Amino acid sequence: MRNKYDTTYTRPEDVKHEWLLVDAAGQYLGRMASQIASLLRGKHKTTFQPSVDTGDNVVVLNTSQIKVSGRKTTDKLYFWHTGFPGGIKSRNFATMQKENANKVLTLAVKRMLPSGPLGRAMLKKLFLYEGATHNQIAQQPKPIELQK
Repeated sequence: MRNKYDTTYTRPEDVKHEWLLVDAAGQYLGRMASQIASLLRGKHKTTFQPSVDTGDNVVVLNTSQIKVSGRKTTDKLYFWHTGFPGGIKSRNFATMQKENANKVLTLAVKRMLPSGPLGRAMLKKLFLYEGATHNQIAQQPKPIELQK
């Protein structure tokens, strides 16, 4: 017999993943990325469990219109290494935004998710588009408004 103190465990097969639509036009990068990471993890649901992927699929439109505050367009740097000696490379936010606007938001969200197989599975549920049209029309994503 169960009492009120029994813990319920969310099983992966019991989770229902919804589709959400976010418009990134005029949004600030960090605030938007933290809210998207929370939606991907499923922290907004009552069935949230840290070890289970309970999050939703998120479609983000207009990633080319993301803003950053202050002088971050020129001062914020992205680093990577080529694997060769002395092969460290860097680009600022404005250059990354011009070359591939989706990469900026992907990196911000990826670094806010857990590392490992669970975080990689959550990141696969993020769909980014630079324009106002998307390919997930058949899934009928629900438009949601993020906090400013």
